[in-house]
Amino acid sequence: MCCHPALTTPSAIALTLRAVGGLTTAEIASAFLVPEATMAQRISRAKQRIKSSGVPFGMPAPADWARRLRAVLHVLYLVFNEGYTSTAGQHLHRPELSGEAIRLARMVHQLLPADGEVAGLLALMLLTDARRPARVGPGGELIPLAEQDRTCWDQRLIAEGTAVLTQGLATGVVGEYQVQAMIAALHDEAARVEDTDWAQILALYGLLERMTGNPMVTLNRAIAAAMVTGPAAGLQLLEQLDGPLAGHYRLAAVRAHLYEMAGDTQAALAHYRAAAARTTSIPEQQYLSTRAARLQR
Repeated sequence: MCCHPALTTPSAIALTLRAVGGLTTAEIASAFLVPEATMAQRISRAKQRIKSSGVPFGMPAPADWARRLRAVLHVLYLVFNEGYTSTAGQHLHRPELSGEAIRLARMVHQLLPADGEVAGLLALMLLTDARRPARVGPGGELIPLAEQDRTCWDQRLIAEGTAVLTQGLATGVVGEYQVQAMIAALHDEAARVEDTDWAQILALYGLLERMTGNPMVTLNRAIAAAMVTGPAAGLQLLEQLDGPLAGHYRLAAVRAHLYEMAGDTQAALAHYRAAAARTTSIPEQQYLSTRAARLQR
């Protein structure tokens, strides 16, 4: 965990993402839910802070270990996410990024086998990446979770991820990566979409929301709520995201999906079009446009 002590702030984590993960400023800005110009300023300030500190890279003192480790795990998490669902470009996946994040997470887990959150992050990556073979059709088109051929999921990764998660939970301290891994495991263990334990997923998203306060967690909780009690419950939860996720394509995409579930074709159509216009990912744009076109028939 040898790193510069200044590399634990969000701005410095963004700088590390560009240096280690090779992510662009736009991709990093998307991960942090801020405008690209804002992120560029933050990265610039982080560079200046590191340069002016005069502090060399080195192993952390015991008191700083936990904070440094959290920063490292956060960087790996964001690199994996960009590799699993690219924020821009022609391809849905960037396997070189997700693969490298998994490789580094394995290394950290080997060094810290008793750390529950390290295990949780590795398990999350494995359980999520197991679904990658079924996420893209023959033409490169995005296939949503509910429509995937689950026989194409990588059962070896699912078994490994489940084992790592089980070992991590035995530590007795549950963190946000472990909760996310538990959600991923619930999806992976369902042989059919109808078998998904949405009630348990909803409860876990509620716990994760209290842990993190992350609006993307609330977005996913809204989907789970819709699956458990109906689209009206999910749409109501989305109202609180009009501030933190205003203009974000994923908010529009989820609204479109829930309005479609509710039978409100016109509202769903409008939000699918808005989501397609806002995303910079070509596969996601094509998927959202296709959903809109189906509603016009």
